[in-house]
Order: sequence, then C-alpha cells, then structure tokens
Amino acid sequence: MSDTRRRVKVYTLNEDRQWDDRGTGHVSSTFVERLKGISLLVRAESDGSLLLESKISPNTAYQKQQDTLIVWSEAENYDLALSFQEKAGCDEIWEKICQVQGKDPALEITQDPIDESEEERFEEMPETSHLVELPPCELARLEEIADLVTSVLSSPIRREKLALALMSEGYMKKLLQLFQVCEDLDNREGLHHLYEIVRGVLFLNKAALFEVMFSDDCIMDVVGCLEFDPSLVQPKKHREFLTKTAKFKEVIPITDSELRQKIHQTYRVQYIQDIILPTPSVFEENFLSTLTSFIFFNKVEIVSMLQEDEKFLTEVFAQLTDEATEDCKRRELVNFFKEFCAFSQTLQPQNRDAFFKTLANLGILPALEIVMGMDDLQVRAAATDIFSYLVEFSPSMVREFVMQEPQQTDDDVLLINVVIKQMICDSDPELGGAVQLMGLLRTLIDPENMLAPTNKTEKTEFLSFFYKYCMQVLTVPLLASTVDEKNCKDNNKILTAQLLALILELLTFCVEHHTYHIKTYIMNKDLLRRVLVLMNSKHTFLALCALRFMRRIIGQKDEYYNRYIVKGNLFEPVINTLLDNGTRYNLLNSAIIELFEFIKVEDIKSLIAHIIDNYYKALESIEYVQTFKGLKGRYEQEKDRQTLRLNRSVSRYRRDARTLDEDEDEEMWFNEDGEAIEKSRPEEEFPESFGKYMEAKKVKESDNKENFPKRTPTGSFKFTFSHSAGAANGTNGANCKPATSPTSAASPNGSPAKSATPPATPVTAMVGLVDYPDDEDEEDEDEEQSPRKRPRLGS
Repeated sequence: MSDTRRRVKVYTLNEDRQWDDRGTGHVSSTFVERLKGISLLVRAESDGSLLLESKISPNTAYQKQQDTLIVWSEAENYDLALSFQEKAGCDEIWEKICQVQGKDPALEITQDPIDESEEERFEEMPETSHLVELPPCELARLEEIADLVTSVLSSPIRREKLALALMSEGYMKKLLQLFQVCEDLDNREGLHHLYEIVRGVLFLNKAALFEVMFSDDCIMDVVGCLEFDPSLVQPKKHREFLTKTAKFKEVIPITDSELRQKIHQTYRVQYIQDIILPTPSVFEENFLSTLTSFIFFNKVEIVSMLQEDEKFLTEVFAQLTDEATEDCKRRELVNFFKEFCAFSQTLQPQNRDAFFKTLANLGILPALEIVMGMDDLQVRAAATDIFSYLVEFSPSMVREFVMQEPQQTDDDVLLINVVIKQMICDSDPELGGAVQLMGLLRTLIDPENMLAPTNKTEKTEFLSFFYKYCMQVLTVPLLASTVDEKNCKDNNKILTAQLLALILELLTFCVEHHTYHIKTYIMNKDLLRRVLVLMNSKHTFLALCALRFMRRIIGQKDEYYNRYIVKGNLFEPVINTLLDNGTRYNLLNSAIIELFEFIKVEDIKSLIAHIIDNYYKALESIEYVQTFKGLKGRYEQEKDRQTLRLNRSVSRYRRDARTLDEDEDEEMWFNEDGEAIEKSRPEEEFPESFGKYMEAKKVKESDNKENFPKRTPTGSFKFTFSHSAGAANGTNGANCKPATSPTSAASPNGSPAKSATPPATPVTAMVGLVDYPDDEDEEDEDEEQSPRKRPRLGS
C-alpha cells in the first residue's frame, strides 16, 4: 500500500518504560481466519514482512493520543503504539476499531482499563455512584476539588471518569485562571491546593489533558502551580528559570513556527518531568507513562522536521567548520549538534542510519577534530558526547574515516590521536571524560564489531593503522612514568596513577583480543618489564593493574610470551611484591597467588621450571597455601619423566647396537670379487644406534674429511665410502651419494676399482639413523638450565 495515510511506525514499551521502534510500514484492518476476527496488520515498507498482527479484541482498551497515535495493551506489561504519518490515516483506523467494539469514534478511549475485581465491585454499585461530578470551579471549593482528584488515583475507572469531566466545558483552563487569582492575592492555602490538583491531574495519565495543559496558553501556569509544594518552606522559582535563565538560542534562525513551538513545548515538558515532579513511588511509577510517550513522540517529530530541512543543516555545518566563526558561536553550534544527536535516538533504525550518514557526508568527523582540540571544557565535553553517538552508531564509519587521514594530515592531529590526547590530558579529578573516551577507544579497536566489508580487510588494515600511528601516543605516559624504577615518583600522584590504570586496562584488552599486533609491540618495547615497575607503586590498584596485565599475557599460554618472561626474569618484581606484602591477607596477595596457581593448574612447564630453578628458595617458606609446593611437585614429576625417557632412549640405543652386530653376517653377502656388499633394505629397518654412531664417529675422526656423515633433509645421517661397488655403479645403493675420496677411483673401462685402504669393519653405503629430536632438546634444556638452578632471591 503506497498511500501515506496508512504509513505508520510500530512501537513497543520495554521494561524500562521506554518506547522501542519496531519498524515502519503500512497498516490495514482485515479479517484474519487464524485469529477469527478483524485484525490490525502492519507490513514493513522495506520488504513486506509482517511487523504486527493484532486482533481487535472487544475488551481491549484502545486510546487515541495527539491525533496521530493509537496506544493499547495486549497483555500485562506489553504495550503497543501505532504512530501515523497523517491524521487522516489515524482517524480511519480508529473508526474501524470503534466499529468493531461498538463505540463512538468521538471518544479517545474505547474501554475502561479496570481489572475483574474492580469491575465486579463497579457492577454492584448504584448506577449514579460511578459518575464524577466536579464542584464548581471557585476559590472556596479548591480544597474539595483537591480531595476529589487525590481520591480517584487508586481507581482506574474513576480516573477515567474524572479525566472526561475535566476535559468538558474547559474546566482545566478555569482552574489555571484561579491560580493567577490566588497568586495575585498571595493565597498560600489555595496555591497549595492547586499544587495537589495539578499534580493529581498529571497522574491521570491522559494525553488529551496534556494537550490542554502543555499548550502555549497554559503551560507556564501549570509550572507555576507546581512551584507551591506544601512540603517546601519557600516556593521554587521554576518559571523564572524557564523564562529568564534558560534562553532559547537559534544557532541558525528557524523559520518554521510549528517547529519552534514544538521545541519550546518539549523542553518545558521535559523540565516538568525531570526537575519539578518528585520521583514517583513504586505505586506511582506507571502513572506518568503517557507523559513519557508525549515527550518521546515530540522528539521524533522535531528530528524529522529538522532532518528534512536540508538548507538548515547545510548552513549549520558551514558555520561550524568556518575558521572565521567565533568561539562562542562554535560552542553554540556544537551544543546544538549534541542535542540533535540525543534526539535522534528516538528515530527508527533506518531513519537513524540516514540521519548519521547525512551528518557524515556533511563533515561531522573533521569538524569534531577542530572542536575537540579547543580549550573550552564545555565544548570538548559536548564534542565527546557527539563522538560517542557516532561510535555507538557505526564504529566502521569512524574507522574508515581515520584510516584515510594519514594521507592528508600529520600524526599529531589524527582524530584518534586527538581523542587519546584528550583522555591523557583530562583534568577532572574523577577522570570522567577519560573513562568515557577510553570506552570509545575500546569500541573502535574491538575486533568483535569489525564486520568484514566486501574486501574482508577492515580488521587487518585498521589494527595495522592503530599500532603504527596511535599506540605510541597511548603508551607515552606509561613509558615516561617507568623509565627508572628507582626514580619514578610521578606514578605516586593519584591523578597520574588513575590515568596509568586506564591505559593498562586498554592494553590488557589488546592482549586478549589482538594477539599478533600487541605481541610484537610488547616484545619490541620490552613493555611488560616497564609495566612491572608499577608493582612498586604505593597505590595498590595500580600494582593490581600491572599484575592483571601480566596475568592476561600468561593466560594466552603462548610460548613466545613465556620465553620472553623467562629470558627477562620478569617474575622477580612480582615475587618481590609478594614477599614485601608479607603475611597480609589482601587483594594483592590473592591476585599474585592466583597467578602462580594458574601456572600450576595449566602445567606451563617452561614457567614452572624457571620459577623453581630461580626462586623456590625464596618461596618455599610460604606454607599458608599449597601453590608453591604444588609447583615444586610438578617440577619433580617432569624431571622424573625426562629421566625415564632418557634411560629408555639409551637402552634402546644399546639394544639396537647389539642387534646390528649380531645380524651383521646375515646382512652381508659377497660378490665375485669377494667384496662385502650390504643388502638393500627399507630405511625404516635401520633404527638409530647410539653405540654404532659413537663408534663410527671415532673412526671418522682419523679418516679423510670426505667420509664425515651428512644429515639428510629427513634428519637421518648419510655416509659415503669408496669401497662400495654398489655406490659407484648405481646398483644396490640407488640412494647413495658417489664417493669422491682420493682413496677411491674408477678404472678407465668403467669397472669399479678396489679401495686402497679397506675399512676395518664392514659399513653400510647409507645408514639411516632415527632422529629423536625430543630427547636431544631435553638434554639441551637440562644443560642450559643447570647453571641457573640457584635461587636469585634470598629467603
């Protein structure tokens, strides 16, 4: 359906009593066989999918608000709303609903929202008792009117009847005229009654009453009534604030009078809800849901009207980016955009997408670079809020912009570096701005929200960009504060310590999510050593941040990290902190113990060996936990396994050597010339013989250099000897290399010549030795670790 009359937005009320946009489509009313009745159907205008299918129930209370809204509840805590683009469409559907329920379309609510128990009580009452008769609107009757309004709030049906009565014959306007009389006479008792009346009327939760009360003629009198709270000694001056202090600034003149009126109304109603009205009690929390809806739909209308005015937005951006614009004017423009972005959150998703894309095309990000670098704290704060809206909406859009910057600007003025510097230079003692900016940076560098575009390279390209241009800026305070662990005093300042903690939190996030890039950066900058200097900080929270950084690194269980830690003896500052902490049972003690417990439970062998070899003497006295004894036990178990494995290997070597000697005669046969030739066997039948290898090694030390074994690409050793006829003529030794020793030569006719010095024992043309890399590595590790087995820390 293409007509705009039926074009609607579908909203549902969430648990926080806020309206969630479910999409835009076209509504129709038709009989649905499955539901056995006339139903409201809304099909999405984008793809025709069904957004809403709701049977018009005869007992459901439908309410029409602001001429373009229909609101109802389908179940407990499940409220729905249709917001029509045009009043005609709303009236058309409203008539259909009233027709199904047999109601007069002139009503603004089709049913009384009462529960069964109240309905039963209501039926038992006399016919006239449920009619609300308002006293005459006179000064002498104000107390009576206030009592009546207060008494009906606990009864939904009586609230409905009172609302109908108040809307008849202009009763609300008459009441507000009495307020002016009471104020002129300084009639405090009457003013207190009017406060109770107006507050109670707001709690009736009726949009039709709000339209009257919040009109230009009445809203300031409503605010005036709410100034005279009987619980206050002196009345508040809300009207003075709204008319004199809160000035409406048009950064660019708004020519649409309806838009200007809507902006004024929305601001004042928001002020009433947030500032004037007291926080509702548990029993009153649903009384103002219609007031919330009133404000919400006003904001939707304001943003839509502004967004459609392309000339207005273009002019705003032109002045915002113009170098000639005065600072105060730019400040107003930034604050306007902040409010504009805040209001945009009420838009439906597709309209919000179009809104932010429009801002991006007009140049909002380059403009933010300018204003975020200004000295004005208010301007920077507003720019930060705008940036947060953009990052929340589309991190990819921001990333795409910043990756294009290095081609046309210096590193110092890159948008992300501007954000980092603002975070570093935050002068707020609470570091509120720095915390907000750190959260935005984490969102930008989080691979989880890097949705791969068409070229699938966003993650790789952006992280490469970030570590090339931005990481060095982020770590400047950290590196500057840890130059010398003996002389770094700046990290004892609370503001600096809090900032370093924020930076460490971001770096810890990088360790968990970036792997390769952060690993390279840590290794190149020796970053972990610098971070562990902070273990000496007098601020325990900062020492814990440094420890958490190391814990996250070890948690990766990456041998590159482990070798880096072992080589740098980086456990030393952690163990020193543990020993300095003594027997105090605190968070620092628990965190350090947990680090070693993790290493034990995960059985990280390289770290366990390093800790026991170097630090066990200092740790063995700690007996209030079994962690270090457990590490020692793991260490001993691994040593026993290595010894057993080594003994088995040596035993295998000796057995294989004996087997080779015993079977030697069976493996040899003689040719016609009486030369011993080895039978050709598959390589797997030649296990490595440790004894044979050592014997061959001694023989080769006195032989020609050409007879040294050469390791093949597969790890076996290859020997060449001149006396082997098979090796020379290619028979019975196809895998052997021809001998080039001076002791061998071929005869002119091509027949093999005899060796000048035959070997003392028969040897093979190729000896395939089985390589045991694990055993060799273990022997090497034992040899390397043995000099370091003395503890480096005193107990």
